[in-house]
Amino acid sequence: MSVRDAIGERLKEAFAPAEILVTDDSLQHVGHAGAGSGGHYTVLIIAERFRGCGLLERHRLVYEALAGLRKDIHALSIRALVPGDI
Repeated sequence: MSVRDAIGERLKEAFAPAEILVTDDSLQHVGHAGAGSGGHYTVLIIAERFRGCGLLERHRLVYEALAGLRKDIHALSIRALVPGDI
């Protein structure tokens, strides 16, 4: 399983999101210091669990759900929303 797929599965298990999109952005960072083996990802997740949480709390929850994968993630861009935010 790819890291991108593993991120998606972890987040689905943790949040049962209404919508999730995980993008591997690693090719955009070729030659960037520290990007040798990739590891750049963007996450858009829409889940009821984030309702009432501020931005930092939403990000903390996502990072907690991905704790076991952190060694494979060099950079992570997170957009964590609740249904109706878009």
